Amino acid sequence: MKLRPQELKPSGPTGWRPGPILAIESSCDETAAAVLDPDGIVLSNIVFSQQAVHEKFGGVVPELAARAHLGRIDLVVSQALAQAKVARTALSAVAVTQGPGLVGALLVGVNYAKALGYGLGIPVVGINHLRGHIASAWLADPTFPLACVVLVVSGGHTHLYRREANGHCVLLGRTRDDAAGEAFDKGAQMLGLAYPGGPAIDRVARSGDPQAIAFPRFHRAKNSLEFSFSGLKTSLLYKLREMASPLTPGQMADLAAGYQEAIVQVLVTKALAALHQTNLSALAVVGGVSANSRLRAVLGEYAARGKLRLSLPPIEFCTDNAAMIASAGRQLLMSGERWSSDLAISPMEGLMNPNATRGVGGVNERKENAYL
Repeated sequence: MKLRPQELKPSGPTGWRPGPILAIESSCDETAAAVLDPDGIVLSNIVFSQQAVHEKFGGVVPELAARAHLGRIDLVVSQALAQAKVARTALSAVAVTQGPGLVGALLVGVNYAKALGYGLGIPVVGINHLRGHIASAWLADPTFPLACVVLVVSGGHTHLYRREANGHCVLLGRTRDDAAGEAFDKGAQMLGLAYPGGPAIDRVARSGDPQAIAFPRFHRAKNSLEFSFSGLKTSLLYKLREMASPLTPGQMADLAAGYQEAIVQVLVTKALAALHQTNLSALAVVGGVSANSRLRAVLGEYAARGKLRLSLPPIEFCTDNAAMIASAGRQLLMSGERWSSDLAISPMEGLMNPNATRGVGGVNERKENAYL
């Protein structure tokens, strides 16, 4: 696998000597490590999923996630280095997710990275998890425009950003309650499907009719770029109460297809509205939900008609992975980012700093001051 992201030129000295970069991602329920070469080519991308640990609970249990990370992280890092054929002593830097995420899970990754960096005498850079997802758009398409609209649909995040050519990000809209990924998980749980809910609903919906059972779409004000999925979840609950149990396979497929269609159409409608309001024509959709086959099909149809320039990362870069963290880390190092030995986790950290401005979608925007 050799993918070359868009080149960035260094803007200042960092004490970093270009070389292979190791990245670690442990923000939630995947223990991941990856290695990028100095040119940004992905040499390895190892992901250990904790699905078997959490599926019986219907969601991620933070304490169990932290323990699983602790037991696996050294093995995953060793596998990434072995696959990349890079020795630890040849590494030039370590990039690690520092937030947002689960406290215990983040601590495992950050402390491992700091210990490794200290032992090798190389920089350790903390990466915002959302910044990592956004960076995956350029792993997938090296020529994708730097100025674009980005829809981040990952776990508890459903955010729309305007990414400027200089790397600044401006928040255009976000969910008011449940994120799309949470809506999929909760919907699957009500339908008695497996965890994680997104892939489960996607599979069942393929044999259903998305128009057979109507579900509400949240749009709010005409120009609003905010999302809401709590009403959709409630609608599914009421429909299930009205239907005889157990459901037939056809009913299950139609419910899954209609529920999925409601989520997908809202995501697509808001993303296209953001393009219109910002006068941009490039859209990147990143995060775990971007792996949804129906979402990819609908957006692909718009792109095929020349309506937009679209970046949808390959499936391996949609869910949480370390290649995206490595890409974001490389961009930061090349743009002049300095590292600190007292790197701390930021479990609740968003993508923005406190410098608020007014957004085109009617919500408060905040600008990110570093390269994405």
